[in-house]
Amino acid sequence: MSQPFELPDFYVPYPARLNPRLERARAHTKEWARGMGMLEGSGIWEESDLDAHDYALLCAYTHPDASGPELDLVTDWYVWVFFFDDHFLDIFKRTQDMAGAKAYLDRLPDFMPLDPDGPMPEPTNQVEAGLADLWARTVPAMSDDWRRRFRQSTESLLEESLWELGNISAGRISNPVEYIEMRRKVGGAPWSANLVEHAAAAEVPAVIAASRPLRVLRDTFSDGVHLRNDLFSYQRETEQEGELANAVLVLEHFLGLPPQEAAELVNDLLTSRLQQFEHTALTEVGPLADQYGLGPAERRDVLAYVKGLQDWQSGGHEWHMRSSRYMNGAGEGAAGAVSGTAAATGGLGGPTGLGTTAAGVLGSLAATMPQRLRSFSHVPHRPVGQVPLPDIAMPFPLRMSPHLDAAREHCATWCERMGLLGPEPGVPAPGGVWDAEKLAAYDLALCAAGIHPEATEQALDLTTQWLAWGTYGDDYYTQVFGRAGDLLAARLTTDRLRLFMPLDAGLVPPPLTAFERSLADLWRRTAGPMGQEARCAFRAAIDDMTASWLWELVNLRHNRIPDPVDYIEMRRDTFGSGLTMSLSRIGHGGVLPPEVYRARPVRAMESAAADFACLLNDVFSYRKEIEFEGEIHNAVLVVQNFLDCGPDEGMRVVGALMAARMAEFQHITETQLPSLYEEFQLDPAARRALDGYAQELRDWMAGILNWHRGCRRYDEESLLRHFPAAAAAATAPPAAQPWRIPAGLGTAAARLPALLGDTGR
Repeated sequence: MSQPFELPDFYVPYPARLNPRLERARAHTKEWARGMGMLEGSGIWEESDLDAHDYALLCAYTHPDASGPELDLVTDWYVWVFFFDDHFLDIFKRTQDMAGAKAYLDRLPDFMPLDPDGPMPEPTNQVEAGLADLWARTVPAMSDDWRRRFRQSTESLLEESLWELGNISAGRISNPVEYIEMRRKVGGAPWSANLVEHAAAAEVPAVIAASRPLRVLRDTFSDGVHLRNDLFSYQRETEQEGELANAVLVLEHFLGLPPQEAAELVNDLLTSRLQQFEHTALTEVGPLADQYGLGPAERRDVLAYVKGLQDWQSGGHEWHMRSSRYMNGAGEGAAGAVSGTAAATGGLGGPTGLGTTAAGVLGSLAATMPQRLRSFSHVPHRPVGQVPLPDIAMPFPLRMSPHLDAAREHCATWCERMGLLGPEPGVPAPGGVWDAEKLAAYDLALCAAGIHPEATEQALDLTTQWLAWGTYGDDYYTQVFGRAGDLLAARLTTDRLRLFMPLDAGLVPPPLTAFERSLADLWRRTAGPMGQEARCAFRAAIDDMTASWLWELVNLRHNRIPDPVDYIEMRRDTFGSGLTMSLSRIGHGGVLPPEVYRARPVRAMESAAADFACLLNDVFSYRKEIEFEGEIHNAVLVVQNFLDCGPDEGMRVVGALMAARMAEFQHITETQLPSLYEEFQLDPAARRALDGYAQELRDWMAGILNWHRGCRRYDEESLLRHFPAAAAAATAPPAAQPWRIPAGLGTAAARLPALLGDTGR
């Protein structure tokens, strides 16, 4: 059977190493699988299947330093998870039995008690028996925090199989953002990352386990594992299993590409995610350890964990090249299957076969260097002109609050009283961040009136002023810290904001800036009536937004255009989506239980709405950010960098992604939310609240689109008025324009001043 595409040249920066205890693991895991009933008579596997797939080889490559007993345990876990995948496919995916699948999955958490001595039910099938045995052998050596994290990642791996099954039943191919997020869960790589901690005896300290750097390491590891697997498993999944959850298929469908081009693009994304892993490990993990005061042993564990994830990537690639489970030949007409990583890394020739993977490392690094360098070579303030916006369909009607004019007046009075208008210490612009003319032009009340059309006058004032505070803060960080600003001062500024959001709604210290003063006022008026849990969630949303501004500053300092997946996920925070959505939740009180908000369809609905709004902002603000502000955090630029295309094509792709996220939002609200009624046995009041929340998100998106079309923040006339220095540079003679810098081979040195900033300050 011919292959649908040639395997691309993979980025494999670390040589694979083989654990010398491989044969022991092979013998042990075969007996274990037979004892669990997974082989003869199971109807799923025969002994020949287990031999051909060779999961012991996978684990020996991915855990090269594990002890014999540890390698046995990890191998058994992988035998179990692959058996579960094939078992679930055979029983439920082929029959599309959603009810039976849910009942099957609902029992499995009972075999993962957080208390190692906790009771378990009697297993009724091979999957339950294997899970019960493995859980009892694994969790006693680990902390309570690790047990909770491992149980959660295992549950996610199991439960999100329903998402795959639902898409197969509906014949629905997901959009790229949805796919990446859901694949992490159903693909199981976060679960693998937990097992890396166990196998390396390097548990991540609980105090940093939920931090951005550790989350990015897990996510990039997961995406690398899954994107690689999708390339190798495409033929098996699409031709034999009828599977729709495959990144190559997703990009074929989304971008209208043939399989070979889609596969090359998936490989580019895989490379980008691995390079994001490296960037995070090198630039963020050390400062994180300093920030939390980790001791030598904890730092050693973190580094061992990072190394374990790297070993997994290289070993997983080597196993995919050898396992009969996957497409790993060189294509039609090739003489035999590919042997060794060197054949898949392309570029330079060299030895192949067992033990020679290091020979391909230099070629892999060289082949991917242009993609890496492109992310750091952006010239700030380059002219982009007027790029036509994509078609933006809004299926929901705009509803406007009758209190719009009052909110405008009250917001202007409040901003003046808080000191947000005019000069302020520490702000380099002589007129301050904002003045009355800018506030009127930005018209945040117009946005608030659209996103909260049914708000009372007092509630609309509060929403408007929160929008003003968040927008002012975004501009404040850019002007005060910017590309050449003091990152330590930016972090201290951010850390101080928590002082003005006390969880007991009590006293706060004297504010030093208008930004702090206005936050203290808003927090008192908003958090005071809240319950403790809602107050914590609301402060967390603000923390996420302000922390994301630091992430932007670091990227500006490095002149690094973000990786596309990292950008989409961080953009939700930089845009303040969590803050404004939290304002919507305030009115629900205790009608909806917290577990409803945590349910996958609700979280997916929120993410789809947030992404639509964030991308909407990016297409409107493209010229403002790239040409007038010297920014790099814009989806159109991120797409340009990733696809190596022009602004028009970048704008088109972002518009298509907006449309896809809107379609996903509609799919969720129309087909998935109703099923939550029964799942959570919601009473009529809770059902109305959930429907009301979905309606508020519809209003939120329609109101944000209306604001972008109606405010004076992004049009050319306003840009020339609000950015006089950039406007003057744009009309200067060519010799005086800073972006007129030589480009091409041999001219990199001429760009150093632009890349490094003015070192004469």
